[in-house]
Amino acid sequence: MDGSRRHAALGAVALISFGREICGDLPSALRREWLVTNGLGGYASGTLAGVNTRRYHGLLVAALTPPVGRTVLVAGLSEWMVLDGRRYPLSAHEYGDGTVDPDGYRYVQSFALDGMLPVWTYAFEDTLLERRVWMAYGGGTTYVGYRLVRGRGPAILRLTPLVTCRDFHLLRPGGGWRPETRADASSVTIRAEGAPPYRVLAPGGRFVQDGRWWWNFLHREERSRGLDDREDLYAPGEFVLSLSPGEPVALVATVEDDPDLDAARALRAALDRQGALLRRAGTERADPIVRQLTLAADQLIVRRDVGGSAGMTVLAGYHWFGDWGRDAMIALPGLTLSTGRHDDGAEILRTFSAFVRDGLLPNNFPEPRGADPSYNTADASLWFVLAVAAYDAAARERGLVDELYAVVREIVDRHLAGTRYGIGMDAQDGLLRAGEPGVQLTWMDAKVDETIITPRVGKPVEINALWYNALRTAARLSAGRDEAAASRYDVLAGRVRAAFRARFVRPGRDALADVVDGPDGDDLTERANQIFAVSLPFPLLDGDAAAGVVRAVGRALLTTYGLRSLAPDAPGYHGIYEGDLLSRDHAYHEGTAWAWLIGPYAEAYCRVTGDAAGALGLLRPFEHHLRDAGLGTISEIFDGDPPHRPRGCIAQAWSVAEVLRIWRKLSAMMETHR
Repeated sequence: MDGSRRHAALGAVALISFGREICGDLPSALRREWLVTNGLGGYASGTLAGVNTRRYHGLLVAALTPPVGRTVLVAGLSEWMVLDGRRYPLSAHEYGDGTVDPDGYRYVQSFALDGMLPVWTYAFEDTLLERRVWMAYGGGTTYVGYRLVRGRGPAILRLTPLVTCRDFHLLRPGGGWRPETRADASSVTIRAEGAPPYRVLAPGGRFVQDGRWWWNFLHREERSRGLDDREDLYAPGEFVLSLSPGEPVALVATVEDDPDLDAARALRAALDRQGALLRRAGTERADPIVRQLTLAADQLIVRRDVGGSAGMTVLAGYHWFGDWGRDAMIALPGLTLSTGRHDDGAEILRTFSAFVRDGLLPNNFPEPRGADPSYNTADASLWFVLAVAAYDAAARERGLVDELYAVVREIVDRHLAGTRYGIGMDAQDGLLRAGEPGVQLTWMDAKVDETIITPRVGKPVEINALWYNALRTAARLSAGRDEAAASRYDVLAGRVRAAFRARFVRPGRDALADVVDGPDGDDLTERANQIFAVSLPFPLLDGDAAAGVVRAVGRALLTTYGLRSLAPDAPGYHGIYEGDLLSRDHAYHEGTAWAWLIGPYAEAYCRVTGDAAGALGLLRPFEHHLRDAGLGTISEIFDGDPPHRPRGCIAQAWSVAEVLRIWRKLSAMMETHR
């Protein structure tokens, strides 16, 4: 487990690293979270400090029905090193009364991401200990490795696994149940209802069985969200390992029948895979941020079984989101085409195409596995059409487009005729209408009980920008396949363009209407949705009108980390995303800034100004964000008010994808013009 292999694998100094100024400061260390994934939806995750602040944290969170059925099995460890008879803590836990014990974070001299793999270095007088976490790709195994970097040794490691068995959305108290355990010399097997047997092993170590409950762990992030925040964990016993210089050891937690117990080999495989991803993406000369985001993108591409065969999908975000149609299609170009993973992009398109019904792509796949997909989305299928076009342009391979052409036609034709939830073309002007009471259909989809926070029934601006682009795309894809269809779609697109300019553009006003022909008339609220009229491949506006939209959005909605969902001077604006579920849902699309929207804004800005360098400058602040919240990745949302604190999911698919996509596009443009 030699950390020096990093330079061979990634060829760069760690972009994400900290010293004691962060590691030893508890609030700073708690707000920074690491994430390691396995390509199945399973993961290991926690804070830099070692304290589990979320119900979603754990060392082995297995996706029992990939990519869902995520179950917390090994929540953490109690870790101590004994050196010359003196005990030093590596771990840290927070309890219900606010006590943090032990305080292993105080001994962390440095922390770094090795690609996306977390590495801690502890200093105990003249001894340095390295600790790292990684997972087996495509398997359900987590490794925690330890290595004496410097020291007299030998040292003793005393490691107590803290286990449970629960859906990762739910906390489970102890006392009313007790997992069944079976131990041997160096491992323990744990059985609990609701999960297959899983094991914790320490090859070369000794296991001392002593089953008991540890009580009243606190998850402070859940408390801040107004949710239940206490958990009890079961300690089946303690592993004792001898640690000598040059002889690394590892603890292994697994749901696999036959995991690789050679931890050094497993680490080499994880590092080599990261190196292969970077080479495949062609990042040898790329900015370090591009290299980091290429690895972050990999965490979000996972397997989904489709009809008994393996397909691919996109997890919308860690920790709690599943795979959502809209998010997957928006993210697909950045996650796959910008990283050289065209085959994965093709498989994601195939996976979702199998679920198209009535011209609609699934909004999401509910848990538990096997439940019918939800189709309450007016834009996911239109984004699918654009994703097919993006694949066609990037891959230069007609086979997949030939295969999916019928699906594209079905989507467009069903929208022409009308489909579920009032989605359909208005025959009077060609614009696309959508919506019915009590159903959220656009990406502004927050709903509390039966109340839609941002009802947008009518003809939303971004839906019609997507509709126009879908028609133009269908016309282009039909050329050479069905000329009559190509001509018909082109004529319809022309009608939509004329109607859009007549209805959404208002004299003397830069900003576009957000929704027209709603139940209460036209909605002129200034929102970020209008940027798509300029940013998409087939813009609806050009010249002064396009420049006006970019000015309006920049003036009222642009933040350091994305676009606000509502202008600060608008009624109902919420600048801080915090509090209980009701408070957060009210803020979600009423002022919260969304990182993914920086992609379309930067694209629109470059289109109207011709300033690729200036557009790229809009993305530069994300270099600093990569060192905050979800380390090495990009958060879902940020407060609309300065200082724009990161909120929501710590690793969001469309956030990573859009920053990566537009960064690579702008960089290529600048390189071409040098």
